[in-house]
Amino acid sequence: MEISIVEDDAIIRESLAILINGTPGLKCISSYSNAETAIKGTLENPPDIVLLDITLPGMNGIDGMRKIRSENPEIDFLILTIHEDRDLVFDALCAGASGYLVKDTPSGEILESIHDCYRGGAPMSSKIARMVVNSFHVSPKVSLTDREKQVLANLCEGKTYKMIAAALFVSEGTVHFHIKNIYKKLEVNSKSEAVAKALTEKLV
Repeated sequence: MEISIVEDDAIIRESLAILINGTPGLKCISSYSNAETAIKGTLENPPDIVLLDITLPGMNGIDGMRKIRSENPEIDFLILTIHEDRDLVFDALCAGASGYLVKDTPSGEILESIHDCYRGGAPMSSKIARMVVNSFHVSPKVSLTDREKQVLANLCEGKTYKMIAAALFVSEGTVHFHIKNIYKKLEVNSKSEAVAKALTEKLV
């Protein structure tokens, strides 16, 4: 199994490479300090899995992942970061990350997660997994109106409030009103959470 690392901290990057290369069946074929070089490098020499940090100089890891996946959707991404922010977690998962680990994850668990990711799993640190499970919980009483479903569907397409308003022939204020109600019904606090829940629960 071939692995690429995208991490701006040289010490962490080297430590991960040593860990991977010291494990039978795994090989670190490349490492990058930023998303821009990773985009070019993985296009020329695609790995099976990319270990990816989010905070990088220049383009962030999530945007870099989107770009790489647009060129090679077969590559799996395992996020390895210090961030436990809810919006970043869901942004990463919605962008196509297969798993999400925090950097204090033990070495053995990182290796297990790489194998799990390769087998089609979705490895996550325990705190992140709880966050996802809690956020994806939908009350059986949730019932979106037809208009709310239309607004949510447009959100899932990445449209701005202004674009949604134009598409539905309503004011931006009306769109804000519907989105506020959608957040309340879905028990979420952000656009990324609403989109993730809509896609996971097949609400649109």
